[in-house]
Amino acid sequence: MDAAALDRQARTLSGCIPPLLVSRLLETGHSEDVEVQARRGEWFCARAWAQLLGDQGRQAEALEVLSPYVATGWWPAARAQAELLDSWGQAGEAIALALPYASTGGPPLEYFARLLARHGRTDEAVTRLSAGIEDRLLAAALVNIAEGAGRDEDVAALLAARIPDQHRCDSPWCCRGLDPDDAIGLLATIRERQGRVDEAIALLRARRITSVNNRDQLADLLARHDRIEELRAYAVTDPLGHAAQHLAEALEERGDVEGAIAVYQQSGDSQDFRCHGTVRLAELLARHGRGSEAVDVMRVLAEAHNGDDWILHTWSNLCLEQGRSEDGLAHLDALAAARGREEDWDLHWMRLPLIAARDGVDVAVAQARSHPEGATSYAAPHIAELLAGAGRTEEAVAVLEQHAPANSNELAGYLIDLGRANDAVALLQQRDSELVSSVWTGSLINDPPF
Repeated sequence: MDAAALDRQARTLSGCIPPLLVSRLLETGHSEDVEVQARRGEWFCARAWAQLLGDQGRQAEALEVLSPYVATGWWPAARAQAELLDSWGQAGEAIALALPYASTGGPPLEYFARLLARHGRTDEAVTRLSAGIEDRLLAAALVNIAEGAGRDEDVAALLAARIPDQHRCDSPWCCRGLDPDDAIGLLATIRERQGRVDEAIALLRARRITSVNNRDQLADLLARHDRIEELRAYAVTDPLGHAAQHLAEALEERGDVEGAIAVYQQSGDSQDFRCHGTVRLAELLARHGRGSEAVDVMRVLAEAHNGDDWILHTWSNLCLEQGRSEDGLAHLDALAAARGREEDWDLHWMRLPLIAARDGVDVAVAQARSHPEGATSYAAPHIAELLAGAGRTEEAVAVLEQHAPANSNELAGYLIDLGRANDAVALLQQRDSELVSSVWTGSLINDPPF
């Protein structure tokens, strides 16, 4: 057992028992297998087993399980042990354990600072994080912790110093350290909680990059403070459509479903939002018992973007949920006919649940196997899912076994369901030949992202 091997397994989930299947083992009564594997170097088993022991009050045994992992110097193991100690009321021991790792910065320092703050040492936490403010992760933690320390103005000054008058980064690689737009967003968070909402709004209007992960902080702020008309005006100017999404969500939460529908129908000039907004409109209609309207809305979108995988997947799933398999298949059949009946597996497989709902699983499986790619390793999980969904798990296993270990996680899951935990573990532990790289530190400052 060494830190590099553990780190690689945790990042790639290869050659190990992944978390979801550890949970599946426990849920199906295979706790003894989890314990055995925890003591044989399976990190996710060790983490789950230690947690279970701790919940049972067997704290010494829990620490014994984690001890060899912590001894490698691998931070995730040390953090898991520190979290257990903290949850048991042993904050001093948790702090002492995490302290040596905090000097590396990044996630260990973030965790350590939050741990300090939870236990009354907020000034120390702020001081440590302030030195690493160039890291966005640490800067965000600093803003979060500063409120409890009464240090908002100190942190605001640090952030303001990182907001230049002119330059704005247009990519993550433009400047080293904390991006100016990130600094603006964090400073706006401080101003908002100080009650200086207009200042926060003015700051956020100065950003160059307005949305992160499809969420817009300004739109969120306006919705939180019930400034709906300002949000409505902002939605008109937002080319990405994320502000319009916030507006529709806010109106729906207030019970104005028709108003939310109108927002999605007025999609503006953004082609991207016209697509995503239509999907969200269909989801909104379905949530409010208007499934037929939702299907009609998605049909128009699917016809306008014939062949776009994600739209077709959404359309097919909606038809399935609404009991409209025939409609879903009719559109897919028309698309296939337009292509001379040539259909890649990526498009073909989405029709299988619809066929199963209309004609039965056997017909769907036969349709899958008749496809030119129906005997491939990437087709096998779809066929197996149909069979398992019909309670025919042994047949699902037989399909996947023809392509092991290409589908090892799916196969292992079904083996566990059949009570064949040993076979599942052996399959998952087949190590590949890739060389083990050094441990990833999690730093976003000194290392390139790819």
